Amino acid sequence: MLDFITINEQSSIRVDEGKIIYSDPYNINCALHDADIILITHSHFDHYSPDDIRKVMKSDTIIVCPDTVNEPKELGLTVKQVSAGEQFEVLGVRFETVPAYNIGKPFHPKSNGWLGYIIDSPDHGRIYIAGDTDITPDNKQVKCDIAFIPAGGTFTTDALQAAELANTIRPKYAIPIHYGTVVGSPADGEKFRKAVDSGIEVVIKI
Repeated sequence: MLDFITINEQSSIRVDEGKIIYSDPYNINCALHDADIILITHSHFDHYSPDDIRKVMKSDTIIVCPDTVNEPKELGLTVKQVSAGEQFEVLGVRFETVPAYNIGKPFHPKSNGWLGYIIDSPDHGRIYIAGDTDITPDNKQVKCDIAFIPAGGTFTTDALQAAELANTIRPKYAIPIHYGTVVGSPADGEKFRKAVDSGIEVVIKI
């Protein structure tokens, strides 16, 4: 199911869109050096990991990150900095940005300008990578076919809140992420699945 998508762990996602797109590579075991595009949602250690980026990057990899995140410039690659609400294209792949932030928690303030991304795929539809977020007025408006939503709690939505967001935006496929390693437990995936409406297909990749 959705074989063009791989999740390493946490929020470390690999999407094969003809171009190879990674989001927040973390705890990468194999140095494949196959990334065409790397999306960075924010600068926390489990999302911006220079050592893991070096395992997947090539000399011509392009990094996309929030315009408030300058750390990727240290890697010597082309860096495209973007802000919330942008639509843009990299290597022929179309993207949009969505704010990612907490409401009632201090970990990811909206003022930091951190992001989620939508990959606009001609083959697979709109693929939403939520980033570290709670349910917000911004992400409740997202239209997508595939949604990666954090389910580990503490710093983000927990499994039930993630399911609530999925039930609100109603993708065809919902994939829980950000659990079982740094926060949350391996059981959060199934907890998420049970709370998601039957009309939405839950795919467990962790």
